[in-house]
Amino acid sequence: MIITLINILILLITPFLMIGIIKKTKAFWAGRKGVSIFQPFWDFIRLMNKESVYSETTSWVFKFAPIVLFTTIFFASLFVPLATGTAIINIPFAFVIFSYVLGFGKFFALIGALDTGSSFEGMGASREACFSTIVEPAFFIAMGSIVALTKINSFENLKMITENAGIYGVLIITLAVITLFIMLLVEGCRVPVDDPTTHLELTMIHEVMILDNSGVDLGFITWGSAIKMFIIEALIAALIIPSGLPIWLSILAFLGIILIISISIGTIESSMARFRMTHVFEFIFIMSITALLILTLVTYKIYGN
Repeated sequence: MIITLINILILLITPFLMIGIIKKTKAFWAGRKGVSIFQPFWDFIRLMNKESVYSETTSWVFKFAPIVLFTTIFFASLFVPLATGTAIINIPFAFVIFSYVLGFGKFFALIGALDTGSSFEGMGASREACFSTIVEPAFFIAMGSIVALTKINSFENLKMITENAGIYGVLIITLAVITLFIMLLVEGCRVPVDDPTTHLELTMIHEVMILDNSGVDLGFITWGSAIKMFIIEALIAALIIPSGLPIWLSILAFLGIILIISISIGTIESSMARFRMTHVFEFIFIMSITALLILTLVTYKIYGN
């Protein structure tokens, strides 16, 4: 019970700090002091105290979408190994449920944007859907390959790679980290795929989809987006942190990896520009390549001489 409570508290609070660290890192590289790392939490509180405004052209879909999006992201996070090294809900083939629950929430986010009747938001929804068709198969290839290697059909298999693959395990873990990190940038709508600070029509993807959201709805969307980034970082941490650590050491290692990844995201956004739209797909396909390399290594390990 205590372990579950620790995981839930870290799940609900840490995403705000993660976004704050990213913003603080970007401010550091820009030579500015920047806002407090707690500012995303205060922004969330401010949004929750405001009333949502709805256009007369929208239906119940637009009003319902933010709640569905947040609920699905939170539910999906329960299947991911968190700070203590264990998931709140640990069931077979959790990665399948995880992926499709997130996909269900994204579907409502897309139709919520389309429900506004704006061709501008429709453009962003189209781009978001297109990226997902590339990311999801790569994720399944990587996770399915690891399941075949470890014979464990839950996210616990991430900690068993080196025990089942030996020296190949280090390479598989490296490729899996790269795969998930690209997934993090895509699903988190970060540079070089997207820029959360831009409002240019030709470059907006996620931000354009939520232009009509306000108040409580916008608060749930931003919190949900932060949690989604956090749980993908948690999957990366599950790959790196070895099994058998004491709980307190596992929590420290987990938070340390979250900190390093957040600083890395802020550094990337400060050191490079967003890709041209035609080059974004080439970048995302790197995730497919690394996933296929994982499949190749696992196949060789199982069936090779």
